[in-house]
Amino acid sequence: MSIATKTGDKGETSLMYGRRVPKTDHRVDAYGCVDELNSALGLARAATDDEFIKKEILRAQKELITVMGELATAPEDLERYRKDGFEVTKGTMVDRVTAFIDELEKDKSLYPKDWVIPGASAASAALDNARTTCRRAERRVAALVNDDKDFNIEILRYLNRLSDLCWLLARKIEQANGVE
Repeated sequence: MSIATKTGDKGETSLMYGRRVPKTDHRVDAYGCVDELNSALGLARAATDDEFIKKEILRAQKELITVMGELATAPEDLERYRKDGFEVTKGTMVDRVTAFIDELEKDKSLYPKDWVIPGASAASAALDNARTTCRRAERRVAALVNDDKDFNIEILRYLNRLSDLCWLLARKIEQANGVE
């Protein structure tokens, strides 16, 4: 099977389970932004030599697969999605990231005295890029929350927390490199 299916040539795409929607659909925009975030995190992971940070980024990337799968599923297909064994975004994912942030924040020296200007290193700049991509994904998901009263709010919470984590990891890299 070729990657070039040509089924999107007229501006439509398929969600999980084959529902066709316009590529401008809020749901497609949201999971597309999360996909961009996953790629940005991949770049950040490749740019750092810090195994601790690499491990945390990879963990987040794996969790983003869960987020994307859920976002790529129409609300009316979510029950089938769960029955097929796919995970949905849970509060435990948010709690894990929150606990990790809490641990990092014990080191008050991670907070600079002034505004951060990205670019002190390739790795920290990549994480700052991932953070801003995460914020965009968060805004797109917020639009879905407004559209669907039954939307899984844990997705929005997870992205909010993940952007904070990206910021802290970037500062940790800068600290390790002696950037003030």
